[in-house]
Amino acid sequence: MGVRETESVRLLPVRVVWLALPLTAGSAVMDVLDGWREAPRTVAAALLWLAWGAGLVALLAPRPAGVTAIRVIAPTFAVLGIVVAATSDTSALAATGAVVGTLAAALLVADPAVALAAANAVAYGDERRHPLRVPTALYLAPVPVARAVVAAGIASGPLLLADERWLAGTVALVIGLPLAWLAARSLETLVRRWPVLVPAGIAIVDEMTLADPVLFVRRTLRGVRERPGTAPVADDVADLRLGATLGTVELEVDGTVDVVRAARGARPNETLHPTVILLAVAGRRELLGTAAARPRTATR
Repeated sequence: MGVRETESVRLLPVRVVWLALPLTAGSAVMDVLDGWREAPRTVAAALLWLAWGAGLVALLAPRPAGVTAIRVIAPTFAVLGIVVAATSDTSALAATGAVVGTLAAALLVADPAVALAAANAVAYGDERRHPLRVPTALYLAPVPVARAVVAAGIASGPLLLADERWLAGTVALVIGLPLAWLAARSLETLVRRWPVLVPAGIAIVDEMTLADPVLFVRRTLRGVRERPGTAPVADDVADLRLGATLGTVELEVDGTVDVVRAARGARPNETLHPTVILLAVAGRRELLGTAAARPRTATR
């Protein structure tokens, strides 16, 4: 089975769960919307269908922008499912379906296979891109808040205007949409971070840690291997994990390539000549398997 066929198989569960959402959660949501006035009910239903459709496109035709979209939509649906189940008079079966269906979708879209398929959908020629893990600290607040800003910024204005709250709706549109766009751009940055295995060697693309992408050609590479996430970090190591430890991979290099660490806060750009580079990769097994199949990037 080829790489793309394997990725399609791994995406099958999340695609099935997403396709089933109108059945598992639709009844409970419609029960809630039936109590709304006609205009906001129509707008809310349209927004939900548009969001579901955008998520379906993101799963059937993976792209980095689609990963950003569905990882906003799926957690939003999960929150809505819980709220609907807790506050509505819908049947126990419908409430359970809403909670289980939306939570399952939210968990499955976090699978590294989703980001891996999206990354390689925009790869060029004989290259493989392997997404880096989101820094753990960002999951404590910045990422959930950014996702909430995107969802609220898009939905609040139309819903308020449909409910004839003209001033609040206008303010929500004028302020919410730009905030949603900025938050979406920040989330997109997290998706477009990856080591890229190319015939010439390995490139690292990560604007959060590097001022510019860096390519390690074959002659500069000594090995790619798994490393315990909590192992001590020596002085000659460039740690690009930003606090993430799961999926740590060690690239051993010969120290001849300039690695320019991006400025952060008051710290300026810093040029390094590391002999080891640490990355936290989502789907480490896939990266090591690809590296092992290429000369001079083999694991040891």
